[in-house]
Amino acid sequence: MSPFGQGCLLARRLVEAGTRLVTVNWARDYEARVADHWDSHADNFVKHKDQLMPAFDLGYSALLEDLQQRGLLEETLVVVLGEFGRTPKINTNAGRDHWPGCFSIQLAGAGIRGGLVHGASDTMAAYPARDPVSPEQVAATIYHLLGIPRETRFRDLSGQPLQLINADPLWSLFG
Repeated sequence: MSPFGQGCLLARRLVEAGTRLVTVNWARDYEARVADHWDSHADNFVKHKDQLMPAFDLGYSALLEDLQQRGLLEETLVVVLGEFGRTPKINTNAGRDHWPGCFSIQLAGAGIRGGLVHGASDTMAAYPARDPVSPEQVAATIYHLLGIPRETRFRDLSGQPLQLINADPLWSLFG
């Protein structure tokens, strides 16, 4: 019974009802007395252990189980991502700051091979060491799974044609 858990339940119900694209956002709960957001510049480890990960784990795993039990996971892509990673070094407030050099995402369902780990970071978790993935490749993979053709173009505000997809999907994730 968390805002995120309720969002996951609503997402499953929307997918079950035929909605084609659903976003579940981890919204900040400004009424809560504890900071329940992922921007953990201080007290990172306690926040993750006591507040963030338990609620995320319950909601996310329930969403995947619900989709699987209803036969919807194979046709539903579930994506977990943020806009950047966290610094490999802990700051003076026992927190981690913004870091664009390396971060993780999760993809499940829609033909994505379960249990696969693609890529690896260096020993400091600062930069990709193996099989780096660009944001364009992630987008191309999502567009592919949504059935959007690679040659799709759109016009910007000045009327110039732009190609929507400018990378290849991560084909190694399927199978």
